Amino acid sequence: MQLKDKNILVMGLARTGVAVARFLAKAGVRVTATDMRDETALSAVVAELNGLQINWKLGRHEDSDFLVADLIVVSPGVPMHHPMLLLAKQAGKEIVSEIELAARFIKVPMAAITGTNGKTTTTTLLGEILKANDLKTYVGGNIGDPLIELVESGEQVEMVVAEISSFQLEWISSFSPKVAALLNLSEDHLDRYATYQDYINAKLRIFENQTAEDFALVNRDDQLVWGNRSKLKAGLFPFSRKQELEEGIFCLGSEIVYRHNGQEERFPIANFRLKGVHNLENIMAAIGAALLMGCNPTNTLSAVEGFGALHHRMEFVREFNGVSYYEDSKATNVGSVEKALESFENITLIAGGKDKGGSYAPLADLVKERVRHLVLIGEAAGRMQQELGSLTATCHAATLEKAVQLASELTEPGGTVLMSPACSSFDMFKDYEERAERFIAAVKAL
Repeated sequence: MQLKDKNILVMGLARTGVAVARFLAKAGVRVTATDMRDETALSAVVAELNGLQINWKLGRHEDSDFLVADLIVVSPGVPMHHPMLLLAKQAGKEIVSEIELAARFIKVPMAAITGTNGKTTTTTLLGEILKANDLKTYVGGNIGDPLIELVESGEQVEMVVAEISSFQLEWISSFSPKVAALLNLSEDHLDRYATYQDYINAKLRIFENQTAEDFALVNRDDQLVWGNRSKLKAGLFPFSRKQELEEGIFCLGSEIVYRHNGQEERFPIANFRLKGVHNLENIMAAIGAALLMGCNPTNTLSAVEGFGALHHRMEFVREFNGVSYYEDSKATNVGSVEKALESFENITLIAGGKDKGGSYAPLADLVKERVRHLVLIGEAAGRMQQELGSLTATCHAATLEKAVQLASELTEPGGTVLMSPACSSFDMFKDYEERAERFIAAVKAL
C-alpha cells in the first residue's frame, strides 16, 4: 500500500489513534488528526507526537477535512453512525480501522480471536504457546499494543496473535487472518449497536475475507455461533466441551482431544492451572489454533500447564472466616457472569455498574440455583433488581466497599463472595481495573 504524500485523516486520539498518527507521519503522509477533545485535554498526546508533521484539529471535526482525505482511519471508540463518517461515506471516501491498515503491511500468518468473552485469556495463552514453540510472535490488537505498532517498528516476527473486538471489525475490507476464532456470543455493547443482530454481524466479519486455505475456529456448543457456520468460506474447525467431534478439538473426561485430517493428539487436563468451565473452552481454542498453525503438541501442553489466570478474571483474593473471595471485574457482560456462576456454588454475588442495555434474564436460572445473596451496586442496580431481585435474597449498597462489608456479614463459612458485575465500570470507577483494585483492597481490609 503506497502511503507517501497521501492525505490521511486519523479520527479519534486514544491509544490506537495516536499509534496510527505516529506511523503515518513517519511514513511521509500528510496527517490530519482530529478529536472532539480540546488541546488541554489532549496535551499529553500532542507532547507525545511532538516533532512530527501533524495537522491538529482538536475540539472539533470539520467537514472539509473528511471530504479532502484520501483515506480515513477510525479509532475503535468512534461509532459507525457518526455524522462525519456518514458524510465521508456518502462522498465515496475510503474508511478503514487500524487493524485493516496494519494488516495490509503484515505478511506473516495471523491468528485473530474474537467473541463476547474469553478473548484476552485465549489470545494471551495462544501467544505463550507459539513462543514456547520457538516462534517469534507479536501479541496485540485489542489487548496491549495496537497492530500498527508492529508495522511501525519494522520488527521481524514469524506469527501474529491479535485480540479483535467488534468495534475494530466495523471498518475492515481485506483483513483476513489465517486462523480466525469466534469463542462465543452473548448480548453486549447494546449501548453502541441498535440491535443484538448488529453486534453479531460485526463479530462475524472476522471470517469475511478468509478463503478455503484458512481456518474458522468456532464454538460448537454456542448455538448462535454454530448457527452461522454455513456462511463461512474457511475450513470449519469446531471446539466443544460437551460432545465428541470427528474433526475439531473437544474435552473427553480428563483429556482434551485434537483431531485434524486423521491426526489425533491428546492433552491431559490434570495439571492445568487455569480453572473454570469457561477456561476449558479458552484452552481448547488456543490449543486448536496453535496446532493448526503448526505447533508441536509436547511444547504446546507444556505452555498450557505453565499458564496461570490473568488479572481480574475470576481471580482468587483471599479466604476469610471460611469464605472465599473472588474478583471478576472483567466480567462486564451477562455471558461472562454466566460462566463465573457455573464455576461456584453457594454464592454471594456483587453485581452492577453502568448498564450496557442488554437483558439480565439469561442469569435467572443460575441466580435461582446458585446465588444465596445478591448485592447490587451502581446505575444498573434498579433494573437488575427488577429482573433478578425476586429470585434470591437481594440488597443494595451505595459503594463497593459497603457491598464487600455486607457480603462478608451475609455469607456463611463454605460460601463464596464473587464480584462479577455484568456491567461496565464507568459509573463509579475510571475502568474495570480500578474497580478490581478497590474490591481487593476492601476484601483485604476485612
